[in-house]
Amino acid sequence: MTTILVCGGAGFIGSQMVRHLLDETGGRVAVVDRLTYAGSRDNLVEVMDSPRLAFYPEDITDRPAMTAIFARERPRWVVNFAAETHVDRSIDDASPFIHANVTGVQTLLDASLTHWRTLPEEEREAFRFLQISTDEVYGALGESGEFRESDPLAPNSPYAASKAAGDLLARAWRQTHGLPTLVTRCSNNYGPRQFPEKLIPLMLLNAREGRPLPVYGDGGNVRDWIHVADHCAALLQVLERGQPGEIYNIGGNCEHTNLHLVQSLCAILQELLPAGENPRLREQGLDDYRSLIRFVPDRPGHDRRYAVNSDKLQQALGWRPRVPLAEGLAQTVRWYLENEAWRLAAESRYRRERLGLAM
Repeated sequence: MTTILVCGGAGFIGSQMVRHLLDETGGRVAVVDRLTYAGSRDNLVEVMDSPRLAFYPEDITDRPAMTAIFARERPRWVVNFAAETHVDRSIDDASPFIHANVTGVQTLLDASLTHWRTLPEEEREAFRFLQISTDEVYGALGESGEFRESDPLAPNSPYAASKAAGDLLARAWRQTHGLPTLVTRCSNNYGPRQFPEKLIPLMLLNAREGRPLPVYGDGGNVRDWIHVADHCAALLQVLERGQPGEIYNIGGNCEHTNLHLVQSLCAILQELLPAGENPRLREQGLDDYRSLIRFVPDRPGHDRRYAVNSDKLQQALGWRPRVPLAEGLAQTVRWYLENEAWRLAAESRYRRERLGLAM
């Protein structure tokens, strides 16, 4: 049975990809995850007992552990989600980002190369190493235009710089050694199981509890949003039909300011749990979640706008995003309201304090 190795498979996007692979392929999925604050077995609870799933609580920078896992699993595909991902944390301390996002990628590439060289020719042709990256490696856009795969890299945060380094390592292993690598760069993901340090779950959980909704700067920073299920569907297309050595942008064609997104979340929450029926807001004399919005000092180096052009992916592989933002946000809000145990477990690792003030 074909095995797909998913590194970082207990995180937000990685766990969605694990479920997608189990649903859409007949292969085994081997998950490697160090289970940092943002990764949890809770994200895989529905599939953890599957006979087609193996779980390794290991660090991708641990070379002997990775060598042993590759020897045991002999994967056909390697998908690397494993990374430190929160920009604010990278401002406070870049060291974990360099360790995971640069050294970790090198370790996986080396293990993949050693494994790939042992394969018969047909299996060598089928092997893929997919590095999951971000649109943040391109830097910031003006009021118009979109990032294309050929654009230069100009990362502005320590997080983005570490991801750009990983992308370039994947390219180098392709150019130097012939390893069949691919890179995808996606816009902002949202959906169930996203750790509450990120914008959407942070705002949603704060609003439900009547806590302030901190919006950086003037709220005018623009992001392109994509549902995590659409992202994972694109990744499977890239694994199955993408050309080694290529980069594919993955975007949702759904640009909104941060302020508009927070206001949209407030409106959905108002429908599902009216503020007048929420004792946390009623005791403050508030009848609308939008009253909780507070503008706070912007974070250092905050890119004003991102947008990616996905024409290459759409034309070559026929992928299109399918989940409209209004539908996806409503589904996401309902999931967080209905999964209190998941929230409590996540908050044992993060209290929603502000990070990245660089002070």
